[in-house]
Amino acid sequence: MISSETGSVTQMTREAREAPQRCVEQLRLNAVLMRGAGRRLRELAPPFAATLARGSSDQAAAFAKFLLETHGQMPTLSHAPSIGSLYRATSPRFRGVPLIAISQSGRSPDLLAAAEDARAQGAIIVAVVNDAASPLAELAEIVIPVHAGAETSVAATKSFVCTLVALTHLVAEWSEDAALLAALKTTGDVLAAAAEADWSAALEPLRAASEMLVIGRGPTLPIAGEAALKLKETSGLHAEAFSIAEVAHGPMTLVGRGDPVLALAPLDVARTGLAERLADFAARGATVIAAGHAEDVTAAQLVLPSRTDVHPVLGAIAQIQSFYGLANALSLARGHDPDSPPHLNKVTRTL
Repeated sequence: MISSETGSVTQMTREAREAPQRCVEQLRLNAVLMRGAGRRLRELAPPFAATLARGSSDQAAAFAKFLLETHGQMPTLSHAPSIGSLYRATSPRFRGVPLIAISQSGRSPDLLAAAEDARAQGAIIVAVVNDAASPLAELAEIVIPVHAGAETSVAATKSFVCTLVALTHLVAEWSEDAALLAALKTTGDVLAAAAEADWSAALEPLRAASEMLVIGRGPTLPIAGEAALKLKETSGLHAEAFSIAEVAHGPMTLVGRGDPVLALAPLDVARTGLAERLADFAARGATVIAAGHAEDVTAAQLVLPSRTDVHPVLGAIAQIQSFYGLANALSLARGHDPDSPPHLNKVTRTL
């Protein structure tokens, strides 16, 4: 349903609000599968891992890279689909290496071609996919269904959240990380609270914006990337995501008086330097909007409600859950239809 009222319930809203319960069901349904996948990947003992994805799924892939490198001490590279789909140049060094292919539909031609090329080189294809009967799942040796259910809004929401939880579950089992496995038991409560968090106070500073930065670091950098992508898709707002550390190396010069900066603050050691960076933005006259620990966001003109007493990985996932409500409301406030962004399709067919 579309109207000028920011509280209107769209398909994007309905689907986003399903995510917490879908994740709870996913964790239950995948418990045995994940233990087996984790055990097999440990036994495989690969020298590195790789990801394969596009769009929102590529932000999920960046989240997987963060998890694997920080919780599993596993070097992880992003394998560009065109290397396999156009150049047919996948390295034979992929033999015995898990390639985590992430796709909501499992039907994008470039991902399928790249996965086929990698499999021909001996890669172990791990499909993280919503459609477990898709061509990508058929290609894979390990299939991890995200159990998000049907998603009809072009802008992915619940499938993205469910994918992050599935990747967290996989890495927790692979690395036998007891703290992460324990934190996953709180997923339903953490995400349900995040879905109820009211971020609508950010509407006014963003309603008339033409460009903005979204910043994060560590577990929240991929979340910032997904938020920036959704702002482009659903509101026609030129939003760019940067690392809290990287933004000082040039992009900061683009920010002037009144320009919005949305900071999605990490809850772990990646918080280092955040308070000073936000103070720099505020000194430039930027409108700083932030979610995170109170002591990190004192320079923000607007602090968004978020839980900081949770595992940093779940805290990052909770931020995107809360953000989707803001993205939906902002799209409507700017006169857009968040369910049907122009020039986009649910399944993107590139090669």
